[in-house]
Amino acid sequence: MKKNNWTLVLFLILGIAIGTIVGELLTQVKGLSALTKSVPFSWEPKADWQVIQYDIKLRVKLNIVSILGLLGGFWLYKKL
Repeated sequence: MKKNNWTLVLFLILGIAIGTIVGELLTQVKGLSALTKSVPFSWEPKADWQVIQYDIKLRVKLNIVSILGLLGGFWLYKKL
């Protein structure tokens, strides 16, 4: 597989998605509450220029497990 920027972005998105899913599944375990506590981040740029109008909402809930998934995606990309 050829390494390029799109491959890196794909691996990072998959890594953070899998990490978030695993983090949500682990919220049932009492001993892992420090790893699964989520912190929401949001970014909402918008503009109205009479001809073009846009409104984008990006919300991410990060926890330690999702960050580990992100790092795992980066590690897998480097191993390619």
